[in-house]
Amino acid sequence: MDAERAKALRLRMLLDQEMEAQGIRDPAEIGAVAGLSAMDAERLLTRRQWRAGDLALLEQMAARLGVHVPEA
Repeated sequence: MDAERAKALRLRMLLDQEMEAQGIRDPAEIGAVAGLSAMDAERLLTRRQWRAGDLALLEQMAARLGVHVPEA
């Protein structure tokens, strides 16, 4: 579980960098990239508490953005 949390943290940082580079900052745009509502996407990217399924959602979002996720 700790490895998943670490990977989720890395993904959040990479996604934030990529969205910044692509000019994606509007909550509605972030939600569209995530395939979630704007509010759910914002929660996914900012929440501190780990939830089951977060890693899968972040990986899907990375794939939609074309983000390469290096192995640890």
